[in-house]
This record gives sequence, structure tokens and C-alpha cells, in this order.
Amino acid sequence: MTARAGAGQLAGVKVVELAHVIAGPLAGTLLADLGADVVHVEAPGTGDTARRQGPAKDGVHLWWKVAGRNKRSVTLDLRTAAGRDLARELVAWADVLITNMRPDTLRGWGLDWETLHAAHPRLVMLQITGNGASTSVANEPGFGKVGEARSGVVHLTGFPDGPPVHTGFSHGDSVTALMGAYGICAALVRRHEPDFTGEWIDLALFEPLFRLIEWQVIVADQLGVTPARAGNQLAVAPAAVVNTFHSADEVWITVTSGTPRSVRNIAVLLGEPAAEYATVEQQTARKERLDTLLRAWIGARNAADALAEMTAAEVTASRVYTAADILADPVYAEREDIVEVDDPELGPVRMQAVVPRMAERPGRVWRTGPDLGEDNGLVLGEWLGHSAEEIEKFRAAKVI
Repeated sequence: MTARAGAGQLAGVKVVELAHVIAGPLAGTLLADLGADVVHVEAPGTGDTARRQGPAKDGVHLWWKVAGRNKRSVTLDLRTAAGRDLARELVAWADVLITNMRPDTLRGWGLDWETLHAAHPRLVMLQITGNGASTSVANEPGFGKVGEARSGVVHLTGFPDGPPVHTGFSHGDSVTALMGAYGICAALVRRHEPDFTGEWIDLALFEPLFRLIEWQVIVADQLGVTPARAGNQLAVAPAAVVNTFHSADEVWITVTSGTPRSVRNIAVLLGEPAAEYATVEQQTARKERLDTLLRAWIGARNAADALAEMTAAEVTASRVYTAADILADPVYAEREDIVEVDDPELGPVRMQAVVPRMAERPGRVWRTGPDLGEDNGLVLGEWLGHSAEEIEKFRAAKVI
């Protein structure tokens, strides 16, 4: 299956991934979703370990179907000189290289930024490491959960009397991928200018979440106060009510207020005198009272009734969605945020649609994760120009 020419805003952008598992490959998937041609390089025989991670159905692993979508799979044994030569051919073909290999490994193979930039001065390279390629611990292994811990996010997540809590997905890896894709797109804005000299995006796994915590650092710096865990509230909240509440039919509901007016709406709903919630100072002083009253109010109602009454009172609330809720939700359906894709092993499967939505040149999901080495012939043959005989020699020598 071939992506249609002109499909997506990144159509024509060529990307090669010397990366595995989550952060690097997800950055590539985000680009592929918007039309880029992405070649995912894997070891012959074994492939990316993400192929074998997570739940399986009838022996078919599900995570890979999403993680590898919209990409080409090519096998190269980078431990061989011939494999590294082919990797360099791919880099010469590409506009973008994504890697999360250790810096010393890349240097030993001649695939580091300095070497590649000298040969291909217009190359954009995203290099993801645990601690940053410029540090004294650049070659230490890094995983997303360690990045989350270092970022400051995990310290804030959980309840005051409990331990710090990691989120229930690959938070650090995923946000790093998103920030990496953003950096690549920023660099590519100027790629058609004659004086464009490429870009090296050196990204540590802890840095994207660290950037997103915003106020923590300046509060610690200027006030000498370390923000602490506040459960489902916020250590520094925009308004008086931010929490989760349990309904009479045992559904969790989140309620949030982001403005003084939204707090007054909650107070009026609960029968409180509006005059006592006229100012931010009054609202802050009555924060615990509102929280207690709202907990009792929701606890006495079924979720559907509570949500309907809050909607009528212009109180912003939602049930806390499970994946099953998402699949059945009418708003997700109206947004077409879930797409059905035909998979050669599983048949029709549902997964997230392309985000963000583009009106003029939208991205699309045109394939699930490919079989290992499925695109060797296309990429090495049509795209790099090797003959069928040469490709067969590579295969016989176990280079691919």
C-alpha cells in the first residue's frame, strides 16, 4: 500500500528512524500521520522490541499496530559495515534523521551529528537521549519513567499522604516525541531557503515535561516554596474548585473552575449565597467548603443526573472516561477521532485518528504497523536505486 502523493501537510518530507521502542518512533509516527515518508530501520530477525510489547490477541501484539502505523519497515544489521553503508545511504536520501541510540554508539558507527552534518549540511537530526547528548552522563541508558521523575511532574502527582505517582501510560516518552516532532517541524520551516544549514535537535527525556510544568521552577526560585502533591486538585489552581468526585452510581466525575464566574456558578448550584463568592479572595477562603458541599451533592445523584444539572448551571464537568467510554462517546464520533483501519492479521481495528486535524491537507491512517522488513524492496530498490540482484545479495549476507 502506498500513501497518496500530496496526502498531508508533510507530504514530500523524507524521514529515517534509527530508533526503537517509544520516544523516537512516536516522533516519526506523528510526522507520518501528516504525510511524511518515514522509514523505520530495524534489526533483521528480531526487529523493534515494541513489536512484542503489550497485550496480544491470538498471538498478534496490538501496540505495534498503532506504534508502527503509516511507516515503512526496513531491516538493516548496523553491526555490519554493509548495513551501516546502507544506513548512510538512507540518511543521504532523507531530510530528517530520528535516533535514540547512545551517542558513543553513533560515533563509533559514523552516524553522529558531526559526521553526518559535514556530509549532509541540510540534514535535520533529532537525537533523543536519557540525559542529553551534551552531558557527562550522555551514554547512560534512559527510559521515559526516569525522565518523568527527573522532570518534576511525578513529585506533583498523587495525594499528599501517599507516594508520588506515575501516569498510566508512557508519559515522558510520548511528550518527548511530541516535542521532538515540534522541533523537527520548526527546523523544516526554513529548509527551502538556500542558506539553510540543517539542525541538530538534542533532546533529553526529562526536558519536555520539565518545560511544561511552567510555574514550579519560578515559584521555588522566587518564593522558596516547593509545590507539593494535592491529589486531584492543583498545588497552584486557577480557581477554587478542581477535583474528582464519586457519584451515587459509582462513576467518577471531574469538576473544574478556571474563572471567578465559574466558581460562582458552582456556589449557586449548591445553594450558596452568590454575594459570598464575589471575589477571588472570598472564593479562595471558601475553597474547602465548596469542595465538601460538591462532594456530597454529586454523591447523592447518579452521574447522568449530576452532569445534566451541572451543564444547565454552566458548571464545567465530565465523567472520567475509560477507553471503553471513549469508543462509545458521541463527541469522539462527531469529531471522527477514532478510525477503523484494515489490518492483514486482525481485520478491522480501531485506533486514534490523526491529531491535529488539518482542513486543507489532512493526514490519514493508511496502514497499521508493517511486518518486519516488509518494505525492503520498495525502499532499497525504488527509493535508493539498488537492483533486485543487489538486494538479494544483502539478504543472503544477512545485512537485511
